[in-house]
Amino acid sequence: MTVSLLSTLDPDFETRFARIVDARRESDSDVAGQVSSILQAVKGRGDAALMEYTQRFDGYALVEDADWLITRERCEQAYNDLAPDLREALELAAARIRAYHEAQLPVDRDYVDAAGVRLGAIWRPVDAAGLYVPGGRAAYPSSLLMNAIPARVAGVGRLVVVTPTPKGQSNPMVLAAAHIAGVDEIWRVGGAQAVGALAYGTQRIKPVDVITGPGNAWVAEAKRQLYGVVGIDMVAGPSEVVIVSDGNSNPDWIAADLLAQAEHDPVAQSILITTSGTEADAVVAAVDRQLATLATAAVAGASWRDFGAIITVPDLDAAVPLLDALAGEHLELMVDDPDALFARVRHAGSVFLGRHTPEAAGDYLAGPNHVLPTGRRARFASGLSVSDFMKRTTFLDCGPRGLAAIGPAGAAIADVEGLAAHAASIRLRLG
Repeated sequence: MTVSLLSTLDPDFETRFARIVDARRESDSDVAGQVSSILQAVKGRGDAALMEYTQRFDGYALVEDADWLITRERCEQAYNDLAPDLREALELAAARIRAYHEAQLPVDRDYVDAAGVRLGAIWRPVDAAGLYVPGGRAAYPSSLLMNAIPARVAGVGRLVVVTPTPKGQSNPMVLAAAHIAGVDEIWRVGGAQAVGALAYGTQRIKPVDVITGPGNAWVAEAKRQLYGVVGIDMVAGPSEVVIVSDGNSNPDWIAADLLAQAEHDPVAQSILITTSGTEADAVVAAVDRQLATLATAAVAGASWRDFGAIITVPDLDAAVPLLDALAGEHLELMVDDPDALFARVRHAGSVFLGRHTPEAAGDYLAGPNHVLPTGRRARFASGLSVSDFMKRTTFLDCGPRGLAAIGPAGAAIADVEGLAAHAASIRLRLG
C-alpha cells in the first residue's frame, strides 16, 4: 500500500515535510453553521429539540422519562455481568488512573511576603462536569475512565455523561466503567445537541460548568463554539502518533504501533522517523502483512495510505527539530537511549519511552491521561488533568503595614493610567 516516503536528504524535503505539518485533517465539511443551528435549537427549545435530533440521528425515541436516563442500577448490573477478567482489567485501569491523578492535586498557598502582605491561592473543584462518551464507531470505556476519574479526584460534586445510543443500544463495558467511576447521570443523547444540553441546560438536564471528552467533528465544533459558556478540555482533532527508531527496533512492533493509531479513524495519522532506510523498507512490508489480516483494515489502511509517512534521517539529532515541528499527540521513542532524546524534545502530548512501551498501554491503564492535544496543539496545550476540573482563586490581605509598603507605588501607577478613583482608593487608606 502506498505511503509517503521522505528523506531529509531529498532536495524537496522541506516542501514535502511542510505539507505534512500543515495538513488539515479535521473534517472538511462545513459543520460550523450546522452546529450553530443545533445549539440555538437546544438553547431555545430544550428537550423538544433533543427529542427531534435523537430520533433523526440515532433512530431512538425519547418518549417516557425512562427513555432518557440509563440508571445507576443498570450500570451496576452491567458491571456484575462482565466476565471476571474484563471486570478486573477495568478495575486495574481505574486504580492506576486514580493513583496517577491523585498525585496531580494542586496545593493551596498562603504566605506573608517581605512587605508584610499576606497572599496566596486556593483551589476548588467546579460544581458539575459533563463528559461526552461516543457511541458510534468509537465506544470506549477507557475514555470514560480517563475523563470521569480525574473529575472525581478533583472533587467535582456532579458527574454527568451524555452518550448516543443508536437504536437504543448501549455498550455494557461503558456502563460498567461508569459504575466504577461513580457517574451520577447518564443521558441517552449525543452529538452537538448533547453538548448544547450540557452547556445551556434543558427541562430535564441541568447545566454543567466544564465539558470534556472525545467526539466527532460536530461534537468538537460544538465544544469550540460553547467555550466561554462552559469550560472545555480542548479542541481535539484526529488522533496521531510519531515513532522514532534508531534502526534497531523490531519492524513488526513498529508496524503494529503505527496501525494501532491508524485504526482510530481514516484521517488519523501515523508517522515513523528512522535513521535506517533498511528499517523503513522492513516496516512498509510489515504494515502490508499486518493489514492483510487486520479486522480494522478498511479504516487503518485508508489512514496509512492517505496520511501515513516514513521519514529517513541521517541521525537522531536530525529528528529533534522534526519532532518539535510535528508536536505530536503521541510520541514513541524506540531507541537505545530514550531519556537522552526525550530531554531534547520540547513539544509532545505524551511520550512513550523505550521499545517495550507501546502507545496502546497509555490508552488503557498505564496512568497518564490519554486525552491529549492533537493537530500540533501540543505546542501550547497539555493533556487532560485534575486541574481541568478545578479553578484557582487568589487572595490578598494587605493590612495597614502592607498597604503602607506597596500602596504609594500602586497609586503612582494609577495616576499614570489616568484612573483617579483607583489612586484615591489607595491614598485614602494611607492617611
